[in-house]
This record gives sequence, C-alpha cells and structure tokens, in this order.
Amino acid sequence: MKLLTISTLAVVANWAQVAHSIDPAQELLRSHSESSSRSSLLALHKGLITHESISGNEESVGKYLAEYLESKNFTVEIQEVEPRTSSHPPRNNIFAYTGKSRETRTLISSHIDTVPPFWKYERRGDEIWGRGSVDAKGSVATQIIAVEELLAAGKILEGDVSLLYVVGEEVGGEGMRKANDLGLEWETVIFGEPTELKLASGHKGTMGVQISAKGKAGHSGYPELGKSANAMLIPALNALLHAELPSSEKYGNTTLNIGRMEGGVAGNVIPENASALLAIRIADGSPEDVQKIILDTVEKQGEELDVKFMGGYGPVYIDSDVPGKFRCFCM
Repeated sequence: MKLLTISTLAVVANWAQVAHSIDPAQELLRSHSESSSRSSLLALHKGLITHESISGNEESVGKYLAEYLESKNFTVEIQEVEPRTSSHPPRNNIFAYTGKSRETRTLISSHIDTVPPFWKYERRGDEIWGRGSVDAKGSVATQIIAVEELLAAGKILEGDVSLLYVVGEEVGGEGMRKANDLGLEWETVIFGEPTELKLASGHKGTMGVQISAKGKAGHSGYPELGKSANAMLIPALNALLHAELPSSEKYGNTTLNIGRMEGGVAGNVIPENASALLAIRIADGSPEDVQKIILDTVEKQGEELDVKFMGGYGPVYIDSDVPGKFRCFCM
C-alpha cells in the first residue's frame, strides 16, 4: 500500500512558485494564499480517493472530476472510451482546457483508475492513506491545483496548457490509446506518476503471461489414479522465478511476478486444473526475447503446460531534452 505525506503533497502543488524577498504584509498574504491552496489541494485529493475507480469502474471518479473542472471554469470534453453495457458502466477520458483553445502548447496528464482492491480514504497524522493516494490521484490533484494557481497568477494563458485524465492505465492502456482520437499534438507532455519527484526519462516494458496445467481429478487417498495439475504447474513457476532474464544498465533487472494462482477444488481432491498469471517488467530486449526464455524454461520441466502470452512491449525511451532517471512501469 502506498501512502502520501501531506507535506509532500503541498510541495508538489507549489512547484511553480518562485521564492522572492517580501515584506511582512506580503508574507501574511502569501501565508494566507498558501493555506488556502493547501486546503483546496487536500479537498480535491480526498474527493478523488473517495470515489472508487478500480480499472473498468471509473465512471464515478470521472464524473466527479469533470464537475470539479467545470466549477473552476475549465472547458471540459468527455471522451467515450467504452460505452455503457448491461454489465459494465461507461468509461470516459476527461479532457479540459481554458476558453476555446483545445490546441495547447503543453499537455498535463495522468490516470484516474487504480489497481484493486479499493482502500477508503484515511488520515493518520500527517499521512494520507487510500487507494490511489499516490498512484495517481496525488498527481491528478497537484497538477490541477498547480494549473489553477498559474492561471490565477497570469503565468499561463488560454492556449498554453490542457489537462487529460485517462482510464485503463493499470490494465491495458485503453484510455491513452483512445486519446489519440482527439487529433491533437503538443510541444511538451508532462505525465504524473510517483517518481520521488524526479524526472523520468523512460520506463521498463511489460508483458503478461498465463500458464495452465491440465491434470486428472481423483481422490487424494488414491494418488495413483489421478494427476495433480498443481504439481505440474508449481515446479515450472519455481523455475521461472530463478530464470536468467535480460538486464540493462539503465533499467536494471527484468522482474517476474506470479500475481495470481488458481488450482483445485478441495484439499482432499487431486486438482484437475491449475493456472497462474504472471506480470513481467522488461528491462532489456523485446517481448519475443523474454517469450523464448519462458518457453525454454517451462519445456525443461517435462510437463504438458499451456503458455499464453498476452501482449507486451520492450523498454520505452522517452524523447526528452532534459536529463532524467528511469522509472519502473507501475501498471
């Protein structure tokens, strides 16, 4: 569980402010302004976290965000990513700008979906807890308040900055792909993600894998009459945890996470079926390179296992003209 300290949140919100030598009267006004800004930031942050928005269920937080931006006189466009169905709510990106200038020089962007499970908003001293408090509702709140302050101070004008908040970042990137249909280009794009306030100039790639085993069901008292799918799958997963995966100087090691396992129906029944879902963060090479390592490792276990690759891509090098570090892709 990630948490965000209030002090960090306040620092990020004031990223655009420049320190000046001011007299006591100005200091009082400045103190009052900062207090008001901090209060607005915390209120927006809380509102975003309070709305559960696990990937696929972003309708509520999207509506809240759109209404908030409209109340601050932004022009808001709601871009449909997936329509409402009998079993799922609609999924929408939120695009906002000032006045009528939807074409801007700079885009500020992040995502409004979160990973499961939902964790309600909570204050613990100077810490804020709750699903998305850092990734990435902390970014969303600070970005919006910073833009509001810059507009109020006249440091940015209509046509300078627009805001884009997308759905589906934690799963398949559906929202950002749909954003291409906006038909817009920018000189600079700033993405909000937890990077310890350090500029990120690239991130690892990713790939999903599903491994399944098909055994033969039977009573545990007569193991010779069945074949355990769990026993087929577990050695392969253990071997993958110790496989030599690609690494690079910039991104470090490729990592493999066994995120979910399923198998069997009861403790006294030989399991007929078993499966596991894996998430791999690729530090070097292509998904095809990693796929070969996975297949070779699984084949050496001598079991008939079904391996399904669910898309992916290699490390991403961001085109930037300022120095920066990499970040781990936190999908």
